[in-house]
Amino acid sequence: MWKWRKPTVEGVRVLALDPAGHVILVRHSYGSDKWMPPGGGLKAGEDPVGAGARELLEETGCHLRDGRRVALSDEDLHGASNVVHVVVGQTSEDPVPDGREIVEARAFAIDALPEAMPAGLADLISGWIAAR
Repeated sequence: MWKWRKPTVEGVRVLALDPAGHVILVRHSYGSDKWMPPGGGLKAGEDPVGAGARELLEETGCHLRDGRRVALSDEDLHGASNVVHVVVGQTSEDPVPDGREIVEARAFAIDALPEAMPAGLADLISGWIAAR
């Protein structure tokens, strides 16, 4: 149905940096098995930074501090336009996957991101963090 209606949905991606400056990435239990920043959909009227904090906590058990929206990206999501707010902040906790939606969560050095990521995402992550 999305392919015909072409709705616009809003989401958030969170780049949470640990005390060593490593970024937390997750692998989902569904879809692609590639590493991605935690994130998800925004609820109606929800602030992107608040949504990022909520998604990070739900997916990894980590709390977001000093979150800041640094970018807005328009992406295709199954035929719909997905407006993604990119939020960068800090956390002091070690990530723990929720065991339902997230099967793995780890912190990676910015210069040693995993190869199993969507094409171009590593460069975007570096740029988004630099924008903070």
